[in-house]
Amino acid sequence: MNGISLDDLLPEGLSDRLKRDANGLVAAVVQDAENGEVLMVGYMDDVALARTLNTGRVWFWSRSRQEYWRKGDTSGHMQLTRRVRLDCDGDCVLVEAVQVGAACHTGSRSCFESGGDLRVARRVDADGNPLDDAMPGPASAKQL
Repeated sequence: MNGISLDDLLPEGLSDRLKRDANGLVAAVVQDAENGEVLMVGYMDDVALARTLNTGRVWFWSRSRQEYWRKGDTSGHMQLTRRVRLDCDGDCVLVEAVQVGAACHTGSRSCFESGGDLRVARRVDADGNPLDDAMPGPASAKQL
């Protein structure tokens, strides 16, 4: 097979369902399989997705380094694949994984802890009626 591993091949028919960006990538949201917490967002090409499906570990394509990376190889903070779902448009996958250690390169469990909350200036119900008050976070430049 010209040096291509079976782990690098997508299941039959999946490639046709993927809607990749101009760089051949789909977004990959990684969620804790045990409690549903969103841990991080990365990007996968066909090979990274195939490896995620076939090896039991989560793989990504690094846009900055232009190389594959398996979560945890350098940090020890592995993501163990439990379930992978494709969204309705085919441009994003949801990876449910068991997180071993921190998911974020900063050492936080989730990449969304380090970034912090953004202030929501106005919250409304389904009819557009204002709710009690905004969520906490940094004040916006313009208050509504």
